[in-house]
Amino acid sequence: MSRGAKAALANVFQDENAWHGGGWEIGQVMINARIESHGEASDRRRAEREPVDVDARLRELGSGGCEAKVLNISATGFMAETAAEFSVGARVWLILPGRERANAVIRWIEGDRIGAEFAEPTDTAGLLAR
Repeated sequence: MSRGAKAALANVFQDENAWHGGGWEIGQVMINARIESHGEASDRRRAEREPVDVDARLRELGSGGCEAKVLNISATGFMAETAAEFSVGARVWLILPGRERANAVIRWIEGDRIGAEFAEPTDTAGLLAR
């Protein structure tokens, strides 16, 4: 933390609190914080995404489902385009042609695109060979 930031926080917490090498001690409570810059989504992924163009169905648990086009996929997640509306955190089934469905959680939404993380790693070898 920069000296300027420490000084600004010291003004907020006044004399009764003190900075102790990694966090603020406020009375009997120690606050440790880490500020992390948000990099590109690809920097946070656990597996490299591969571009694909696969028609699929997305079905939120308890609903009938909708058409989607999977644009990229990895063992841990996918990005798709769909006209349907979802919420971040929604649990969905991704149903790919000739494959078993895969359970996933919607992690982000941008326009008609969604990004989701599979509940369990998924084999994508057959899709990538297309």
